[in-house]
Amino acid sequence: MSVRRMVKVRGGLAVAGAAVMALTLAGCGGDGAKEPKADEKASNAQPQNGSSNKSVPKEGPSPQSTEVLATANGDPGIVLTINSAVRDPGGFVTVSGEIKNGGNGVFTKITAWRGDEKGASGASVAGATLIDKVGKKRYYVLRDSENCLCTTGITRIDAGASIPFFAQFPAPPASSTEVDFTLPTFATATIRISG
Repeated sequence: MSVRRMVKVRGGLAVAGAAVMALTLAGCGGDGAKEPKADEKASNAQPQNGSSNKSVPKEGPSPQSTEVLATANGDPGIVLTINSAVRDPGGFVTVSGEIKNGGNGVFTKITAWRGDEKGASGASVAGATLIDKVGKKRYYVLRDSENCLCTTGITRIDAGASIPFFAQFPAPPASSTEVDFTLPTFATATIRISG
């Protein structure tokens, strides 16, 4: 191939390369977001059927039961309310409710509730137990390899505030439908297991 022909081929490649580069850069322009159409803009700007244009919260877990199985008093102003104790087919019982600070100050004496946790759960309700008086057996909160199967991360309860809690226990025999729930610093509460 002659030198003249090589220069001609290289020049053609340079022109073709420049054209490809220009098309690539043109395709990369903008941030990729599409501009809404005019009728979409109008529908977003005006609320329909008299509703406001506020964002609607996403649906979270179902609200906690308002049924009260038992209440127990703890430190002055601190009340534990148990709303449910449900036997699950997997062989455990889940007890849930709330702890309310009806006092005037911030409550921080939570370490008594936590039990012998060595994992990352920190302050928790792992010190809770279920007592089957008929079977004469005490059940402790279940644990996985690191944490209790219960509410963790409790650091304080502000005055007037409530925090939800749950704790899972091995299930007593089906014949035991009434058990005592204990949590350190609270009075014992007798509850009925459903399910």
